[in-house]
Amino acid sequence: MRIRTAIFTVYVGAAAIGFVALMALVLRDVRVRYVESMRRTLGDTAVYLAAYAAREEDWARKLGTLPPGSEVLRVFACDPAGRVLFDSAGRDLGQTYQRTMTGAGKLASENYTVSNVAEVGNELRVFAPVRRGGELLGWVGVGRPLATVVEGVRAARWSLVGSGGAIALVMIVAGWWIAARLTRSLERLTAYVRAVRNGRPAAPPPSRATEIAELGTAFEEMRDALEGRQHVERYTQALAHEVKAPLAAIRGAAELMDEAMPEEQRKKFLDNIRGEAARIQQSVERLLELSSLEARKALRQTEVIVAAELTAEAAAAMRSAFETARVALKVETVAATLRGERVLLREALVNLLQNALDFSPPGGVVVLRCAGDAGRVTFTVEDNGPGVPDYALPRVFERFYSLPRPGTERKSTGLGLALVREIAHLHGGDAMLENRPGGARAVFWLPLGGAA
Repeated sequence: MRIRTAIFTVYVGAAAIGFVALMALVLRDVRVRYVESMRRTLGDTAVYLAAYAAREEDWARKLGTLPPGSEVLRVFACDPAGRVLFDSAGRDLGQTYQRTMTGAGKLASENYTVSNVAEVGNELRVFAPVRRGGELLGWVGVGRPLATVVEGVRAARWSLVGSGGAIALVMIVAGWWIAARLTRSLERLTAYVRAVRNGRPAAPPPSRATEIAELGTAFEEMRDALEGRQHVERYTQALAHEVKAPLAAIRGAAELMDEAMPEEQRKKFLDNIRGEAARIQQSVERLLELSSLEARKALRQTEVIVAAELTAEAAAAMRSAFETARVALKVETVAATLRGERVLLREALVNLLQNALDFSPPGGVVVLRCAGDAGRVTFTVEDNGPGVPDYALPRVFERFYSLPRPGTERKSTGLGLALVREIAHLHGGDAMLENRPGGARAVFWLPLGGAA
């Protein structure tokens, strides 16, 4: 289960329990409020009638002179013991009423306890004492069926249910938004960790959550520590491996030169020593350059670059080498711009052209093409050489991995394509090499806005 779903589920579950409990209390209390309102109205009416009746000697008969009332409202009078002396409905004459009920019924919260209220037979009765000179003459009461408030209670409850449903819907939407907000930082942090795993330049994502920000900083510190240790080990091993063969050749040539030999042979060994020393120097320089690129986490001096100018500069740098090798170089470009470090991008294209030249036969053609689409600029270099063996395709961008050049069977330093990919990653892009009918194709793409 995704953490976003888990947070949302827990939030909705907890909110639902609390919301249902609250709605149950509110819906139950609706009846209490309606009954309480009716009780107060009946009580005021009973007090008024008691004061009205107390003026007459035969106060109970006085109530009979009132105009006929509503069929809903029933007026009655009782002696001090509760025996009914008058009933406007004419049904309970002679009966004895009890006034020991409390509240508004079994389902009501007992927020009041009064002795002059009774709920009998689904009728609410309210009594008021009739007094004259401090003497209790009896009671005047008013009764009303509780069924008269049923429709109001039902309508109020449905209104509350509708409002509660709308609030619940808003809470669900808010819960999903909160869960998404909480997990977005984790998703960005996951993307950052994957970028680190893939060797791409990336910075820990910012977050207002202190814990997430601290976790990103901890990942970055761990990355620096591991990269520093692995950096030393990797480059020490790589340099030792790369320099081992040239040093052995130089040592062998130097030992042979201690012996007497013809001048022509001595010159040959000297040329061999110079060549191997130059190879060591080139490897060290390339290795230092690659190490410097890998240590960088961001571009330095960026500028807006016209793609056509960049391809023209790279082609001009390699033009003489192509003419010497009798390989044609064609450039196809479009009107596009990008942001980055011009020197690094030109070096990446030069490395791709050099790699294509090394594998192109005399009379071949290398095409440097630039295209802009889908928010990025793509450079492709196509040759009509022998292509790349399938087993080598996954490894061509590894440091020091190199294939024998056609004709000479010599290998390069194996750092050119590694530099190309590192420059692409530094700019927020990538590089790849693939076979095509009649040769190979190198692809180098960058986002239009440069590195993020």
